[in-house]
Amino acid sequence: MPFVPAAHGIFRIFDFCRLQIAAISAVTLILTPVLLPLNIYSSAFVGMSVVTIVIQLCYIIRFTPLWRKQSANYDPGHQNAATFSLLVCNVKQGNDDHFRLASLIEKHDPDIVVLMETDQAWLDSLALVLDRYEYDLSCPQDNSYGMHLSSRLKILKGDIKFLLNEKIPSFHCLLEIENGHTFEMISIHPDPPIPHDDTIGRDAEILLAGKLAAKRHHPMIITGDLNDVAWSETTRRFLRISRLLDPRQGRGMYNTFDARVPILRWPLDHIFHSEEFELVSISREPAVGSDHFPMFYEFSLVYENGNSLPDEPTEEDIEDANSLISTEKNRSRKPVGEDWED
Repeated sequence: MPFVPAAHGIFRIFDFCRLQIAAISAVTLILTPVLLPLNIYSSAFVGMSVVTIVIQLCYIIRFTPLWRKQSANYDPGHQNAATFSLLVCNVKQGNDDHFRLASLIEKHDPDIVVLMETDQAWLDSLALVLDRYEYDLSCPQDNSYGMHLSSRLKILKGDIKFLLNEKIPSFHCLLEIENGHTFEMISIHPDPPIPHDDTIGRDAEILLAGKLAAKRHHPMIITGDLNDVAWSETTRRFLRISRLLDPRQGRGMYNTFDARVPILRWPLDHIFHSEEFELVSISREPAVGSDHFPMFYEFSLVYENGNSLPDEPTEEDIEDANSLISTEKNRSRKPVGEDWED
């Protein structure tokens, strides 16, 4: 199903469960010779299981330690390197367990906090811990697309933009770190895929962010709940267009959704960075009552690094991105799931 090149949920939702499909196929491969007599039918089961496992591994193996790291580990020997930390979390608007997230913020004391699905109730409940930050950018909403950013780093420029939908905000910041170094950060939260509707809005916003990153004038970080898995064609196209790096490659999947159902988990919460950064640490944090796990990252802005860049974008990448963006810009629609909390 994911091989079908159509921006529709009925195909795109099957991008998500490659790990689960591989696991089911591995169990089938093991049990078939045990439970079935050796004949043409059992041989077909074995053959199909092997093919299925190989197909899934082609996508997910790069998110295991068996693959080469795309983002280099931080080298403490860099001169004048500036290190900072981020905590990123989709809080789930209807989650009223505010204390657990507040405790996590206090524990890590990150330089930057990026929260999604924040309404005014969430901001009021986190006020004591977030008031410790000198800078912030906030867009509370009641439609599950609210967003908030608190920063210890100076925000030289902070804009709230509605890139393709008047109800889905994104943050566009220029931040200053030690020694006067600056970097850009974009936070996005496009809508999720559903089986009975297209994914043009989600795909277009991800790819538009990639195009903005390609035109960057500073080191760049893009983060958020992208509602897309790390190995999908959209995310891989985003990496080629943006020329950003995925720190999970060669390290692990860091599945962040669904925090409530262990067997149905995939990596939806992302951070991508330009080649000027090296990765100090990455960790999935304990559940905070949301359907997403928080993610904690530490980066160092080093400029000279050992990173491995993604492939160059193809003409098809650019054409498909422009087509999706143009289609989404020229239509009016309600965001997917804005009434799910009602």
